[in-house]
Amino acid sequence: MIVWLASYPKSGNTWLRFFIVSLLLGNKKDINLNHLKAIMPFPRKSQFEGLISDFLNIKEVAKNWQISQNKINLDRKIKFLKTHNMLNRYGNSYFTDEKNTLATIYVVRDPRNVITSVKNHYSQANYDESKTFLFNEKQMITLSEIQEKKFKEKDFPLPQIIGSWQTHYKSWKNMKKNFLLIKYENLVLSPNEEFKKISNFLQKILNTNFTQEQIESAIVKSSFNKLQQMEETHGFTESTENKTTGKKNKFFYLGPNNDWRKILDKEIAEEISSRFENEMKELEYL
Repeated sequence: MIVWLASYPKSGNTWLRFFIVSLLLGNKKDINLNHLKAIMPFPRKSQFEGLISDFLNIKEVAKNWQISQNKINLDRKIKFLKTHNMLNRYGNSYFTDEKNTLATIYVVRDPRNVITSVKNHYSQANYDESKTFLFNEKQMITLSEIQEKKFKEKDFPLPQIIGSWQTHYKSWKNMKKNFLLIKYENLVLSPNEEFKKISNFLQKILNTNFTQEQIESAIVKSSFNKLQQMEETHGFTESTENKTTGKKNKFFYLGPNNDWRKILDKEIAEEISSRFENEMKELEYL
């Protein structure tokens, strides 16, 4: 069955993945960003081979969400999958169900900080474009046909429906089965406490025990500074290409230094707070 690591884009999902990989690998010393392949994103081309032919057609992808998950779960083993997709329905197709899902860890981040990371990651021209991205109830992330041709026979991510920051959060918080909500800000301010909370959750789900040494080692290995250093030294396959320069955008961009109070225009910050007021108050961002 699947343990979902879900989040709106640029909310700390990769940080969470690296911690879990570090935790599961124990005291392996040479762990690096390549080990993130142990937790694959969903949906991807390889997971839908033999099910569809048009991998950029969201209708075809959605029809086969659960069929693909049924195939993934044929071995009856527990596996982790990362997703940015909403927990939604498209037409008559639901993203997942209780039969395929064992648990979910959802990472949420203050949208006033998400917007800066989104702007960098997707090479958006300005904050107005990024704001439109966050507010769009029908927002999708997908490859262009040019990008798909560039990948050719390689594996690549399929279209994902993410909606607005608000609808994304509201959709996943309805997942009642073995659900853990983690705030990105708490990972930054209280990493030991929050990562131990994640470890305790996983122990129950996986029916296993982690030593204190394993947990502390995983916390150290997955610090944001270390992730930045790994990307600087070896690069990162999940970083995007800048539309203007053609160079790779930094995936691990500002992280804990992304402070909307210092970066974001006051008017845009207020507009975000007004648009997402109920959810931001619920999460104590306001």
